[in-house]
Amino acid sequence: MSRNELARLYDAHAPALFRFAMALTGTEADTRDVLQEVFLRLAKRPAEEVIHDPAAWLYRATRNLVTDHARRRAVKQRALERMASETSNGPTPFSETDAEGLPPALAAQALASLPREQRAVVHLKIWEEMTFARIAEVLEISPNTAASRYRYAMQNLRAALPLTVPDV
Repeated sequence: MSRNELARLYDAHAPALFRFAMALTGTEADTRDVLQEVFLRLAKRPAEEVIHDPAAWLYRATRNLVTDHARRRAVKQRALERMASETSNGPTPFSETDAEGLPPALAAQALASLPREQRAVVHLKIWEEMTFARIAEVLEISPNTAASRYRYAMQNLRAALPLTVPDV
């Protein structure tokens, strides 16, 4: 792939891919790592390999790398927790709060609690304004699967974020 083509694809898709990866990873540092790896892999592809739908390829690569990153992080986290529990009888140094000791916002927490597959569909539907047909192409699933993941995600969010209607 030529530098010009790579630059064009980066300019056209990086902002949306950043939002997508951020929705899946939850951290800017992880998101930047994933995007760097996505475009590095794209740059290393042989020139003779044609990508028929670059946007779909980029979203799939991003989703796959987020999954790989999460697996590596989970393995590392378990090892650190095991080491911490072996060296200390006190509480674990890992907490469910951010650096300031504050819990995350309720809506962000509810979104983060969704399974990754549902979170991906919600992000693409709401923030990237994709149709279920386009989401299906990007994630390599059927349109019905995309729609059902969205529906289940909305049910999960409604349960996690109960809204009360004032009496009139």
